[in-house]
Amino acid sequence: MNITEKTIIGELVALDYRTASVFKNRGIDFCCNGNRNIEDACKAKQLSATGLIEELQQAVQKEEKAAADYNSWPADLLADYIEKKHHRYVEAKIREIKPFLEKVIRVHGGRHPELVEVGRLFEESAGELTAHMKKEELMLFPFIRKMVEAGGSFVKAPFGSVQNPIAMMHHEHDTEGERFRKISGLTDDYTPPVDACNTYKVTFALLKEFEEDLHMHIHLENNILFPKAVKLEEEITG
Repeated sequence: MNITEKTIIGELVALDYRTASVFKNRGIDFCCNGNRNIEDACKAKQLSATGLIEELQQAVQKEEKAAADYNSWPADLLADYIEKKHHRYVEAKIREIKPFLEKVIRVHGGRHPELVEVGRLFEESAGELTAHMKKEELMLFPFIRKMVEAGGSFVKAPFGSVQNPIAMMHHEHDTEGERFRKISGLTDDYTPPVDACNTYKVTFALLKEFEEDLHMHIHLENNILFPKAVKLEEEITG
């Protein structure tokens, strides 16, 4: 993508929503004042247009990495990866999405009342996902690491069996999957209406990205990490 000082901010965000975070971090309004070009916006903020363009290029030119063979990873490494990549992602994106969603509801909720329900569902998800991840980080993941470190020696589970917290995590994953199916349905698969401003479009794009990451997050746990943990326990207990 060719980004220059004459690139119109609103048009750029519409083409690639990842640039919205760059503008937001620099205090540049890409919504109501999105008709300005980068040069004018940088002059108003006393910023380097060259530096901003470099940041924007980095945001839109991230290359997809080759798919990792997660199934070959030991359980403790996988738990570390999930916690550091997906848990941190969820925490960061909740903080980013909430103010966007609140603004869209405030400005557009009258014409699009479904946004109020989307906001309620996302608020529920934010609270429950945060609690869910803490249970994994404080209870389940440390025990998985302990089993790996034991190398086949007996390790007593504080919750009877590793299958007990896993069953709880499965149930909570199902709840989140259903919640985001509702959000997707209410937003027509995150399709902004014709009267949507750039903030509206960015919010839907962020919600879609959030759901896609959640799908990968749950896949890694349900289909790879949890079966590994169950197998480890079976090997230990005989």
